[in-house]
Amino acid sequence: MTDPSRDELASQAEISAEITRLQAGATPGADHPDRGFTAYRSATLRHPLHDLVRADPEVIELVSPVYGHTDVAPQESDLTIQHSGEPLGERIIVTGRVLDGEGRPVRNQLVEVWQANSAGRYVHKRDQHPAPLDPNFTGTGRLITGDDGSYRITSIKPGAYPWRNHRNAWRPAHIHFSLFGTEFTQRLVTQMYFPGDPLFPLDPILQSITDASARQRLIAHYDHDVTEPDWAIGYRWDIVLTGSKATWMEGEHDDHA
Repeated sequence: MTDPSRDELASQAEISAEITRLQAGATPGADHPDRGFTAYRSATLRHPLHDLVRADPEVIELVSPVYGHTDVAPQESDLTIQHSGEPLGERIIVTGRVLDGEGRPVRNQLVEVWQANSAGRYVHKRDQHPAPLDPNFTGTGRLITGDDGSYRITSIKPGAYPWRNHRNAWRPAHIHFSLFGTEFTQRLVTQMYFPGDPLFPLDPILQSITDASARQRLIAHYDHDVTEPDWAIGYRWDIVLTGSKATWMEGEHDDHA
């Protein structure tokens, strides 16, 4: 069967059918996506075809970028107070714990987040989506996990956005999380999604993770105890770094939107 061109995939049924066909041919139980998952066009075009070049990690650390030039301040975890005015959109709180495979807290770890605004637009020169920028929302923040591995961010729920993988392609609302260990070479990156998004079945990035339970671990759940009256909707999402229940992380050379 010949793979259809991404540009020819016009209908929801066609997109779903191709994703289902590709999932059926994947390795059973695999929770990491196949770099050759053709429904995800960017990965197919850009993933390495040869063995990676090995480098001295100590040399890499000497030239690796650092997010920010000062110690992490508590207010950096609130993405709604970084400008003079209130950002537009639905205010949210996202909290949870960073854990190892044995359920032990991973404390004092740097966590960075970035996301689109409520209209689905990033503050980035390559993002030319014809949606408005919000002058009061940059969409980036950072924090240090507590002694119990906990984190908490206040933000605006991001909007879905088009990403040109195929005709009428839209990414589900999501927040990017970056976690650092004790050195730059231990950096892990993942994405958190919101429950009940109708775009899930049509997103080749999420569906390239063929294990259903691994996909589910990327979706936060509504938490009424986290929700604050007259202020913000609350979500809870734990990040597990190792073990059979680990949160899926992007590969070193994945190109995820």
